[in-house]
Amino acid sequence: MKTAIVHEWFAGYAGSERVVESFTNIWPDADVFTLADLLTEEERKIVLKSKPPITSFIQKMPFAKTKHRWYLPLFPFAIERFDFSGYDLIISSSHAVTKGLRKNPDQLHISYCHSPMRYAWDNAELYLNQANISKGVKGFAARATINYLRKWDLKTASRPDYLIANSKFIAGKIKRIYNRDSDVIYPPVDVHKFEPDNQKENYYLTASRLVPYKRVDLVVDAFTSMRDKKLIVVGDGPEL
Repeated sequence: MKTAIVHEWFAGYAGSERVVESFTNIWPDADVFTLADLLTEEERKIVLKSKPPITSFIQKMPFAKTKHRWYLPLFPFAIERFDFSGYDLIISSSHAVTKGLRKNPDQLHISYCHSPMRYAWDNAELYLNQANISKGVKGFAARATINYLRKWDLKTASRPDYLIANSKFIAGKIKRIYNRDSDVIYPPVDVHKFEPDNQKENYYLTASRLVPYKRVDLVVDAFTSMRDKKLIVVGDGPEL
């Protein structure tokens, strides 16, 4: 069975990339497709087993290495341009557009959904405010783009043969936004790497990449009003 693995973009060794790492462990001979490959050689060795992925035209766009999200309006067009006609099984890792890829009726497409497109739905205003484009002409153009992305996202929601959610929470989002049922398969976690300690200490811990959509700021805000509680934040990212 010839298999294709599809992922939006590889920008680092984060959560969704670790899921793809598991996919390439299961299907080591699969071809990997992505809009843009921004991995280091070491990361590519881990995630893709050093196999170069098949990329879209986004890879060659100006500033794509650091500003690939600038081309978000082009992502639907880019994902639909990939040719998967030679594959029997297509596995997509989706948090934006890969679930909307085109396939033939005799092919099987299973989409592992990390989240419905964050830029178009729950976190739309967060991204607009972060980019300082929520007002004026820029705000009008940005919201027109969001409206287009929402329409495309809904139109393509029926394309995967099966939707897999990474949690019950995401399964609820899939049902609310796409009106589709999904099975829940939790992301792979090396549970043997950690050993619970019976001795409890007097603090709370949150571990996350420090990026806007993770909303670690909400956790910090909550603890600022609880002076008697100690919070430790573990992570790295632009919000550090």
